[in-house]
Amino acid sequence: MLALLASGSSRSSSSNKLAESENAAQNSSNMSWGTELWDQNENLAIHTNRGIDALDKYANFLRDRVAIETEYAGKLRRLVKNYQPKKKEEEDNEFTSMQAFRNLLKEVGDLAGQREVVSESLQLQIIAGVTLLSKTLREERKKCLSDGATLQQNLTTQLSSLDRAKRNYEKAYRDSEKAVDSYKRADMDLNLSRAEVERYKNVMTSKIQQSDDAKNEYANQLQKTNNLQQQHFSMLLPAVLNRLQELDEKRTRGFREFIVGAADVESSVAPIIARCMEGIVKAGESINEKEDTFKVIERYQSGFTPPRDIPFEDLSKCDPDSVQDSHYSNSTSNHLTMRGTISANKLKKRVGIFNLFGSNKQRQIIEACITMKNSLTADGQKEDFSDLPPNQRRKKLQGKIAELTQNIAQETKARDGLMKMKIVYEANSSLGNPMTVEGQLNESEHKLEKLKVDLKKYQGFLEKASQVPVATSSPQASRNQLQNGHRTSRHSNGSADDHHDDGDDQPDDAGSLSSSSASPESGLGTSHTSLPGSGQGSANENAIGEDTYYETEVETLNPLGTCRALYPFEASSEGSIPMNEGEELQVIEIDQGDGWTRVRRANNSNGWDEGFVPTSYIECTLYA
Repeated sequence: MLALLASGSSRSSSSNKLAESENAAQNSSNMSWGTELWDQNENLAIHTNRGIDALDKYANFLRDRVAIETEYAGKLRRLVKNYQPKKKEEEDNEFTSMQAFRNLLKEVGDLAGQREVVSESLQLQIIAGVTLLSKTLREERKKCLSDGATLQQNLTTQLSSLDRAKRNYEKAYRDSEKAVDSYKRADMDLNLSRAEVERYKNVMTSKIQQSDDAKNEYANQLQKTNNLQQQHFSMLLPAVLNRLQELDEKRTRGFREFIVGAADVESSVAPIIARCMEGIVKAGESINEKEDTFKVIERYQSGFTPPRDIPFEDLSKCDPDSVQDSHYSNSTSNHLTMRGTISANKLKKRVGIFNLFGSNKQRQIIEACITMKNSLTADGQKEDFSDLPPNQRRKKLQGKIAELTQNIAQETKARDGLMKMKIVYEANSSLGNPMTVEGQLNESEHKLEKLKVDLKKYQGFLEKASQVPVATSSPQASRNQLQNGHRTSRHSNGSADDHHDDGDDQPDDAGSLSSSSASPESGLGTSHTSLPGSGQGSANENAIGEDTYYETEVETLNPLGTCRALYPFEASSEGSIPMNEGEELQVIEIDQGDGWTRVRRANNSNGWDEGFVPTSYIECTLYA
């Protein structure tokens, strides 16, 4: 029962409040400044001025808000730019944590964009509207006040005229009364002549007439004043005050709309900002520690097995001469490895004191040096990635093959498009000249041919890398085994014979040392201690001949003719050199059927640059 009474009372109170608000709205709609505030012209002028000042203050607030939003967006973009992954950090992008961070930066960049949208919308929609409204209101207010001042001036002028007319009437009336009194006294005075009495009578008549005229003027001015005053306070002034009321209501209404509009601008980007937040959360949830751990293993796994146990060697059961010979052989090999290395840039080699090697040997060294120089990639790695562990080498080669395959597919599409264009031009010459496509088609063919050559080369590298068995121990383990009883004797042809006390073949670094001895940068590949025709040289011979070497410049080959580059060529394959279109070069070796011609150019720093260029890229002129 109490609950029903309470609910009934609450409903009645809410209905009463609603009725009161409706009555207040109705009363306010019936009330106007012209009737209620007819005598508050000055206060209304002050009030409207303050209202427009408040509108300008809100506009200044929005300008400061826009400046803050713009600065915030700019700082967010600068923050995103500063924390973008560097080029050297691109390899870490495969990890989920780095991918999440990159997605986070993207979402923060989108957030900055939304703050820029808010700033631009406030500037173009709200601030521009507030400024225009304020300017319009000030102009209307100025006109209203000017009209009100004119009306007040007219009323004041009329009141002044009425006051003058009243004063004139009062003076004329007093003068007429004095003239009547004077006439009466003169008419009763028997000493005055008839003429003098007549003069007083004329003066009295004149003053009475002036008084009547002043009275009539005063009555006229009073009627005009009353009419003007009634019209001023009932029609003219209320119209001006109502215009001021409309102006102020327009300002108030605009204030409301601009505040709501600014909130709408903010609300319009709220869903996009919410999606950005969802993207950040999604980026964080995408981080997978197990996947990152697997990728670390996949990146750095070398393929080597841990080193085996180092065997115990009983020195009492070993031959002291063999142990001494082992140490001597190792020290000699290390000595040759360090001092037998030459620079590929200078193209020099170590030769014996009798200069026993002929021009063929020198030519082979030059070719090997050029090959080694050009076989390095931009990041300093070998072209076939042979300096990487087995697993990493295969992955690099597979990635390179995939890249070349994609480039070949793209270039094939481009060539097919050029061919279709040429066919269309040939069918309808008005569309274009087919010869204009011929040069592009030839260039595309050459580029496609080069890509196919590179693809075949890297496929060979991958096949070779896949055939090489995985080492059973790491290089460090091999060095450990070498220091524990191996003996290695080097031959002039770069081979190595491994010996162990127990006669078993154990893995050591002989294979890697052999491969380095065959490189053009190693003196062991063409050992100066070997005589022509000798099969091999002992370690003692190497040690003796080590102190009898000197340096000599490589003999240059005679040119077979000249050639001119038809197209520019960038040297990216092993043993090739770049050339520019129209460049003149010397031919030192003609094409052997593999599509490559060996050329040479003068070089101010090193004397000559030699290498191979595609035969289809040059036009040769051989000597007779």
